[in-house]
Amino acid sequence: MPNKPSKRYRKALEQVDGKITYALKSAVEVLAKFPKAKFNETVEVAFKLGVDPKQSDQMVRGTVPLPHGSGKTVKVLVFARDGVAADAARAAGAEFVGYEDMIKKCVEGWTDFDVAIATPEAMVEVRKLGKVLGPRGLMPNPKTGTVTEDTARAVKEVKAGRVEFKLDKAGNVHVPIGKISFTPIQLAENARVVIEAVTKARPASVKGSYLQSCTLSATMSPPVRVDVREFLAVS
Repeated sequence: MPNKPSKRYRKALEQVDGKITYALKSAVEVLAKFPKAKFNETVEVAFKLGVDPKQSDQMVRGTVPLPHGSGKTVKVLVFARDGVAADAARAAGAEFVGYEDMIKKCVEGWTDFDVAIATPEAMVEVRKLGKVLGPRGLMPNPKTGTVTEDTARAVKEVKAGRVEFKLDKAGNVHVPIGKISFTPIQLAENARVVIEAVTKARPASVKGSYLQSCTLSATMSPPVRVDVREFLAVS
């Protein structure tokens, strides 16, 4: 038997009309009025895309910097041999920097970090961690800017609030855009750049409707449907 929705969740449902789609500004305002949980909930944008996840030429993936950050403290691991790249990563604020020692820790199951960055040289060995880091979404990837010689820039970007978006097996994309403690304007501006980025990432091989639905929600809230027509008009 499914769990009965909480009183707070039911109160939130009373404030949203599930039959309509809201302009982004209005959707954020509705979300902001929901009864709050006892912790600072994460707010995310979720998309249902009209793509076939099984087709390699229909993968949707990328990164986008949030104007107001993610509100999350991001712990960064940088795989780099001792030298300029390693020193730059430490200076930029990376919590963990190393090569053989860090690879060994990961092989043993350690994953106490949020983002992994690697130099192209280090990827020769880091690539072997695919089975460990891949399932957790922690594998460095050139497409997301996490395989680079410029480790300082990469560290600063992820710590400032650069988020990654990636299509899942069901054709959905979920992207965190901040915390419920953010102002409605901050959430709206963060959401806007994410929606625009996902819209522009439409694969050339996709026919028909691409952005099928978009919702905004907090960790413990019902979803608020967002009207994406304004974004499709300029894509």
